[in-house]
Amino acid sequence: MQGKMLTTLFLFLAACANAGGVAESQPKRSALDELLAGNQRFVAGQSRHPHQDAARRAETAQGQHPFAVIVGCADSRVPPELVFDCGLGDLFVVRVAGDVCEEAALGSIEYAVEHLGARTIVVLGHERCGAVGATLEGGELPGHMRAFASAIAPNIRASGETGDKRDDKLGDKLDRAVRANARAIAHQLATCAPILAEFVHKGELKVVAARYDLDTGMVEVLDDAPQGH
Repeated sequence: MQGKMLTTLFLFLAACANAGGVAESQPKRSALDELLAGNQRFVAGQSRHPHQDAARRAETAQGQHPFAVIVGCADSRVPPELVFDCGLGDLFVVRVAGDVCEEAALGSIEYAVEHLGARTIVVLGHERCGAVGATLEGGELPGHMRAFASAIAPNIRASGETGDKRDDKLGDKLDRAVRANARAIAHQLATCAPILAEFVHKGELKVVAARYDLDTGMVEVLDDAPQGH
């Protein structure tokens, strides 16, 4: 009887060891895969809200190690931590209307990459972006709003999505401009010397353009910016 029990215990321990070995052999998900998995949970209404407890707060108070940089619009409907189901210390977020990256924003992104170790940047444009829409329609914007318009306008012109296509639907035209703007900014970051471009050239940094759908909550990955070789 005792021998049978020992045999059963041995088989159980062996099975546990094999299961652990299988789990360990699974490739680690990339930062982009982690983001998209979190977005899938958000879309399905199954967000886990990770890393939001007191223990995580105490841990991150001592330092931060974000696994990705999100360059997003300041729009209140597109909070990256919710969209990607992340928590404290997970994401380094830079948000300006229209995803615009001027000097201070570029410096912030460089800090996240060089000093904090982030190795993935996602430029997150979104459906019906007001900043892109205002730029597309043209005209003089009041106050300091002209700053983001002047930065977005060249991206729209380069893509050919200008406001003079009267036979096109504004919604379709705006969405193409949003995508073009996100791609252009991703390219800007991937080729931004000296820091970001060097990390990309060495194959240590991935820069991706994406689009967030306000209606569905889904993030769509657009084509990648130039990567290292």
